[in-house]
Amino acid sequence: MEMSGEYRIEAPIERVWEALNDPEILKQAIPGCDEIVRLSDTELTAKVTARVGPVKASFTGHVTLSDLDPPNSYRISGEGKGGAAGFAKGGANVSLVADGDATILKYEVDATVGGKLAQIGSRLIDGTAKKMAGEFFSNFAEVVGGPAPEEAAVPAIAPGAVSGPVIGAGTWIGASIIAAAVVIALIAG
Repeated sequence: MEMSGEYRIEAPIERVWEALNDPEILKQAIPGCDEIVRLSDTELTAKVTARVGPVKASFTGHVTLSDLDPPNSYRISGEGKGGAAGFAKGGANVSLVADGDATILKYEVDATVGGKLAQIGSRLIDGTAKKMAGEFFSNFAEVVGGPAPEEAAVPAIAPGAVSGPVIGAGTWIGASIIAAAVVIALIAG
């Protein structure tokens, strides 16, 4: 699956960067997030309960941050396991661009899924991924910068892309992902 999008957050780039690296803020923003634990400056684990169609499972995810360029960008790589529901793995490139007093967060996710998740129809998975990513970014924007504007961008599935859930982190959103990664890693896989 490939998914990309951007979201305007009404907060300065430094504040958004700090929030993307704050487990407590991410926990508030990630739908179904039960726990986020920082293992090191570049590693996190998360537990997220998600429903994709008829499949509801608790996913345990491990996310690694790399290619760090504070406060501009990083790469999030992760893997989520949901027992009998299956697994998801992949990554997301996250970049931040200052836009006056606001920040534009851009992300590109590549992910694969297996197990029961891979057997669910791609439209259902795509819809769930878009919904969860939208909820994450809306929650994140509200926690970091106040209520999100109604015209905020909706994540788009790349034309011709193979579809699958985004499991982030955010993904892993992540992020997400983590912000984007944890959610995207746990939903997009």
